[in-house]
Amino acid sequence: MAELTTARPRFDSIDMVRGAALIAMVIYHCFWDLSYLRFFPVDVSADPTWKLAARLILAIFLVLVGFGLTLAHGKLTRWPSFWRRFGPIAAGALAITVATMLLFPQTFVYFGILHAIALFSLLALPFLRAPIWLVAVIAFVIMGFGWTYSDPFFNVRQWSWLGFWTVAPPTNDLVPVFPWFGVVLAGSVLARLVLGSQLAVWLAAIKADTAPKRALAWLGRWSLVLYLAHQPVLLAVLFPLSLLIQPGVEAQNQSFMGSCRSTCEAAGTTSARCETYCQCGLTGVADNGLWDAINSGQPNADQKRALDVITQACSALIYPAPGQVIEPPR
Repeated sequence: MAELTTARPRFDSIDMVRGAALIAMVIYHCFWDLSYLRFFPVDVSADPTWKLAARLILAIFLVLVGFGLTLAHGKLTRWPSFWRRFGPIAAGALAITVATMLLFPQTFVYFGILHAIALFSLLALPFLRAPIWLVAVIAFVIMGFGWTYSDPFFNVRQWSWLGFWTVAPPTNDLVPVFPWFGVVLAGSVLARLVLGSQLAVWLAAIKADTAPKRALAWLGRWSLVLYLAHQPVLLAVLFPLSLLIQPGVEAQNQSFMGSCRSTCEAAGTTSARCETYCQCGLTGVADNGLWDAINSGQPNADQKRALDVITQACSALIYPAPGQVIEPPR
């Protein structure tokens, strides 16, 4: 395999991929906001399809982090340029924590994607000069361990950033070390394989030579700034609209039913039973005045007990014991 050199090639193609991933992320966050504000009748944070999309977008970004570190530093860590990039990322992570603590104190972001990129970039530096086979093995172990091992000890906030939880802690964004640091290392391995092959020549030949390509490359090069700016811009537009328009009862009901059906069917229950179960739940929530608990995602003790009663009654409605007749909750 060809040796990595200290040259720092600039691949327009990598910038374009990063720009495309940024567009996908903005679209995802736009629908997340619409869902949160009850304009979109699907719970984006819980729907399996949307959750898969979020993980794929995250994986692309983290592969590119590992790829970019290898391109930027090769066999020689350029500390001044590293710190120039690390500083804004760390500052952005801190800004997101502070902002979300003010806006969403119960679900603030304490280890989101920028926190992860900052830490993973530091952790990955020693691996840039390790044998490529060893980095590949470690990446595989970290990803495998993160996806297969779990323990309730890691459910609490102070340890959840490592991964391994059995119940995800309440936060709007969490990118734990296991398995996602393994994805960064996989990106580094990919970069070293590319740079040691003819693929490097092919990638270098892809230029941002048309308007769409130049736009994607520009987005990729300014991805950090755009990442920090896009949610405030989206919320600045959508939140006032929500106050003016206020999605009505029908939209609220559709949002509840869409989210409930997705979660129910993902658990393997038939569509017909899920429809019955969710309609039962909708009736129970509406009749017991529990919309605030549903919309906030943080019910108090009394609300949680009431929701548990509704859940049990609705579950018994679709799976009754022999000879048992269950009335929907009122």
